[in-house]
Amino acid sequence: MSTDSNNIPRIAISTGDPAGIGPEVTLKALSDPRISPLAHWLVVGDAPVLHQVEMQTGLLLHKIPGNELLDLKQLGTLPPAQGKLSAAAGHAALAYIRTATELCLEGKADAMVTAPVNKEGITLSGEKFTGHTEYIAELCGAPDSRMLLVNDRLRVVHVSTHVPLRQACELDSGRIQRTIELGHQAMKWLGIKDPRIAVCGLNPHAGESGLFGEEDREIILHAVNTARIMGIRCVGPLPADSLFVKAVRGEYDLVVAMYHDQGHVPMKLLDFEGTVNVSLGLPIIRTSVDHGTAFDIAGKNRADPSSMKAALKLAATMAAERRRG
Repeated sequence: MSTDSNNIPRIAISTGDPAGIGPEVTLKALSDPRISPLAHWLVVGDAPVLHQVEMQTGLLLHKIPGNELLDLKQLGTLPPAQGKLSAAAGHAALAYIRTATELCLEGKADAMVTAPVNKEGITLSGEKFTGHTEYIAELCGAPDSRMLLVNDRLRVVHVSTHVPLRQACELDSGRIQRTIELGHQAMKWLGIKDPRIAVCGLNPHAGESGLFGEEDREIILHAVNTARIMGIRCVGPLPADSLFVKAVRGEYDLVVAMYHDQGHVPMKLLDFEGTVNVSLGLPIIRTSVDHGTAFDIAGKNRADPSSMKAALKLAATMAAERRRG
């Protein structure tokens, strides 16, 4: 793990769509004196975009200790119109992600944090893009990635994410087992040495002993039993409508959700601003805000940096835990 002279991690920040709130929340988060000392921050973006945000917020990046601006010069001298969808902004956003990922793969950064991008904007630039997780996984040559959501009250890892619900319901026991393993490993990086994991059922009431489908007792249960043989503390499948309540009350450290909305809805209901997205199954550490580009407030100095602060803090924590072994 590469560190600066103070033995703290070097963490790359992809500033997201330059027309959205990514540059703003990045600048605001780094200006917090509780965040800036946690790492040496490599801010990946375009200088004119950051300068524009500096004028709007009154915060100056060069006066915040412990950071370095990597100006990729994707946009020329004029930043794109804030709050407006454009191919140029989408192209730049993708370049920021790619550079931050490469810094990690080359050992020049110990983790990366991503600000929000706009999928439509990137698609307008001519690139195929279904999401941060999938794109970064492809760059890393890691076809078996998963999405973990973390906030102060709940942690959820997903068996599937950005696929049609019909496809997500075509469960595979091996994939579920691998998701449990990746979640177990991630909890250790968060400092939880012997995590308690609960696995959601797919059907109502976890299938009600086959009354509402066989997937739970035939596919999910097999994955849970295999994980338990491996020494992982996990139970399930359990009815999702009651499982999340128990997890929030402290009975479990991690919930395994079968599909995107099963896990995302309770997380965002509990803490929309403070939830962090973590990519698992990669050779690098990547965390992200769990909100969008918010074009409606871009450039108005109204963006809340809470999720970005949480993402930066979590990246620093995971980098330190991973280093300790």
